[in-house]
Amino acid sequence: MCVIFFCADASPQPGGYKLILASNRDEFFARATQTAAKWANAGHVYGGIDLEPGREGGTWLAIGHSGGVFKVGALLNLTGEPKPRDAVAHKNILQPHNHNNSNNCNPTSSSTTSYSFSSNNNNSHLSKVHPSNEHFLLGRGMIVADFVTESDEDHNILSYNQRLLKDCTKYSAFNFVSIEIGPSSVQPTARVQLLSNVPPTLEEYHNGKCYGFGNSLPHTPFAKVQHGQAEFETIVKEHGGASVDTITEHLMKLLKNSHKFWPDPELKRRAPNWGEGLSALNVHISDHAYGSRTHTVILVDSDNKMHFIEETMTGLDPKGEWRKTHITKDF
Repeated sequence: MCVIFFCADASPQPGGYKLILASNRDEFFARATQTAAKWANAGHVYGGIDLEPGREGGTWLAIGHSGGVFKVGALLNLTGEPKPRDAVAHKNILQPHNHNNSNNCNPTSSSTTSYSFSSNNNNSHLSKVHPSNEHFLLGRGMIVADFVTESDEDHNILSYNQRLLKDCTKYSAFNFVSIEIGPSSVQPTARVQLLSNVPPTLEEYHNGKCYGFGNSLPHTPFAKVQHGQAEFETIVKEHGGASVDTITEHLMKLLKNSHKFWPDPELKRRAPNWGEGLSALNVHISDHAYGSRTHTVILVDSDNKMHFIEETMTGLDPKGEWRKTHITKDF
């Protein structure tokens, strides 16, 4: 389970933000994860990285900047959907996106190159992996990694999603959020798309509007997503021109809201056993050591200065120590 709220505006008012984004990553607390950082072999990309054996290199959320264009990708599981019949998992190989796959941010493409993540003495790097068996599955998190890493025409938001749409039924169920913000003189509006694969759909969204997505289809949102989007809109309206510290404080408060929006018919339908536990924005299911283990805020101001702010658990207890990372970069 994950949730994301954002507003993308290619031409904000002076002192405003091109991107205001807030997201929770819900996962098992023990899952190996690299804290948000600049990717060593893709220095224009920032985000966390999945270190789960066999799924290394994937990510649930990342931002890249190349050629004056910001690209953001986020991967959300579609809860309660069965895996494809021919799904075959493999824990030691990653495949390109024109093959089957299995991964993401929950318990329950035609790109020709993918990337794996390795770490040695804390020096992390991405390396290319080539296919050897078309029946192996690629983790869905690689959809995000490939989108934000590559900057050629085949990987712009329009081309990438059109190719992915053709191959999307080869993946376990997902929502893929993609955002592309170019220079206002060249691309006066931000491009925002959501690709879902059950059923295969690709929808376009508007520049300057506030959106929220979770682990259901966009037209049947969970109650917590509806509430969160309304609160996010209020924060953007009241603090959209405020300092980084001020807006981050309000967004983190939103992400840490533990109120359960229950009952929720759509969530109960998709997750009958875990529904109530998943009904808060800030999830904590202690019996399964699962919940909102990472809170992230990404801001890009009108002068192209990025702030990537992450709070993530360092152990297995959400009441224990959390690590805060604040990355700033002028582009």
